[in-house]
Amino acid sequence: MAWGVLVIAGLLEIVWAYAMKQSDGFTRAIPTAITIATMIASFALLSFSMRSLPLGTAYTVWTGIGAVGAFAVGVAFLGEAVTHARVIAACLIIAGLVLMRLSD
Repeated sequence: MAWGVLVIAGLLEIVWAYAMKQSDGFTRAIPTAITIATMIASFALLSFSMRSLPLGTAYTVWTGIGAVGAFAVGVAFLGEAVTHARVIAACLIIAGLVLMRLSD
């Protein structure tokens, strides 16, 4: 159960990062509200998952999901560049997440 909660927390991290970008420096009310709400929910779920998962594992997986997800959202919705180096970096993060999960 902790792993499922952690994945949801990571997905919410992607949402708040995207909403933060859309908030234009917290000058737009709705994206700002979404940022704050999903940030709180993401942190709460991360905290819940840490009840049974090691700190290093939970935090690494949470940030990794957020990082790779934010990269994917940036490419898909914001027109950010897709370069070989960025794709390799994302793949390395994913490989690290898999290794972290397998080592638990």
